[in-house]
Amino acid sequence: MILLNRRGYSWFLLCRSCGESIRCVNCSISLTYHRREHRLVCHYCGYATGLPTRCPACDSEYLYYVGEGTEKIEQKLSELFPGARVERLDRDVARRRGQFQRILSAFRRGEIDILVGTQLIAKGHDFPGVTLVGVVSADLGLALPDFRAAERTFQLLTQAAGRAGRGDAPGRVLVQTFFPEHYAIRLAAEQNYEGFFSKEMRFRRLMHYPPSTALANVIAQHAKLEQAARVAAEIGRFFARPEVSSQSLKVLGPSPAPLARIEGRYRIQFLLKAGSRARLNQVLRQLAEECDRQGVAPQSVMIDMDPMSLM
Repeated sequence: MILLNRRGYSWFLLCRSCGESIRCVNCSISLTYHRREHRLVCHYCGYATGLPTRCPACDSEYLYYVGEGTEKIEQKLSELFPGARVERLDRDVARRRGQFQRILSAFRRGEIDILVGTQLIAKGHDFPGVTLVGVVSADLGLALPDFRAAERTFQLLTQAAGRAGRGDAPGRVLVQTFFPEHYAIRLAAEQNYEGFFSKEMRFRRLMHYPPSTALANVIAQHAKLEQAARVAAEIGRFFARPEVSSQSLKVLGPSPAPLARIEGRYRIQFLLKAGSRARLNQVLRQLAEECDRQGVAPQSVMIDMDPMSLM
């Protein structure tokens, strides 16, 4: 099994002349190259377009593909091992009717020699014949601006490792990374769950993140940036009130969300930290009431208590 948690063929298309990537028209994200469909696709809103021959920003013809996804790994493995039966399983393949179960069943029966996939193949499957698991670019998730990045990386690596050696033959796991010394990767390689928990909890307490602190994400969003900024200013004024602001509540923001625009809507973020969920719930209820009084459209404010992602 080969695991790479990045679908598509290449991460994005980059201009060598000006350094700009080809971006989604609706989201602040680069488009991913999908070779099978021969197009660039946004993995957030679904926007797709053909491949340009010149850079839209500077009209240069010097464009090149950056990074590798599961499609490219599948192709390279087929070239390296022409006699092997190689299949790919990611969200692009799984959305085709019947393909998910067909591929899993075929792999379990030994009709597929090498299975390439995203996290879909890492969790909860029993493949007795698998003796080697390779994880490509294992540190991709560590670059995300999210306090759960290390936890998710550790979880993915330990789950992937659990697919190897489930039968009679021993298993082996190979991990490709630029950061072998990172505690999430090092402790995953050691299968040291207690060590990871202890180190991660120290970071969470130090930086005031869950589970030691209650957390909420409040996002002002609108199709027009000026309107999103107005809503954010209204929210900011509410948080600045003496009866709201206190030592038991910490407000970070306003600032552009890590993904500042999704599906045509600009997003401005506030992160709220409180010592207790009761305190945080109280403030969020007051915020909702204030937005209602000020005539702020409900769809312009997104409140996420205990957010699973800060993206």
